[in-house]
Amino acid sequence: MKLISVNTGRPREIEVNGRVVRTSIWKSPRQGRLRVTTLNIEGDEQSDLTVHGGMYKAVYCYPSEHYDYWRRELPRAELPWGAFGENLTTEGLLETDVGIGDRMQIGSAEFLVTQPRQPCFKLGIRFGRDDMIHRFLASGRSGFYVRVVREGAIAAGDAIRCVARAAGSMTVSEIFALYFDDEGRNDDLRRAAAAPGLSPSWKDHFLKRSTH
Repeated sequence: MKLISVNTGRPREIEVNGRVVRTSIWKSPRQGRLRVTTLNIEGDEQSDLTVHGGMYKAVYCYPSEHYDYWRRELPRAELPWGAFGENLTTEGLLETDVGIGDRMQIGSAEFLVTQPRQPCFKLGIRFGRDDMIHRFLASGRSGFYVRVVREGAIAAGDAIRCVARAAGSMTVSEIFALYFDDEGRNDDLRRAAAAPGLSPSWKDHFLKRSTH
């Protein structure tokens, strides 16, 4: 497993349908070793902390393996690393294999997987497509957020090492599918809510649904 690219971006304001939107979804690959802190990567900054960032969504990871799929789906789109707003473009970490609560080490930093990505309207802005959120959800290629459990420094080319697997957890793919399944069974919803390391907002979502 390997870190292919480290991508960061500062907020920018763009006009969309007559209104100004502040977004940091445009990320660019960075060279050299960058400092990772509890809430961010050096050179990166979230625009709206109500939906992005914070301890449980400090860093967003997206598998490089998905880019071939998107090149077929969006043949006219430019797709450099970081195109999906990810901080870390990875190799060998697919959502079907990575579990919520898994811990991984990259460089001298350590991370814990907290939740899949739930895309917002800014993804559509990034690609100039009204259907991008639907395409993203339908693809199942969500990527995932991680919490920084040990600060350190990382760089493109670093090995990614799985430090610990979360026992009794669910994969990122399973959690993602269940989140959008209106007919999820109570047993599955309760199991999802109990996934170690799951972000509080997703835990609350599954707990509320499991009571019905």
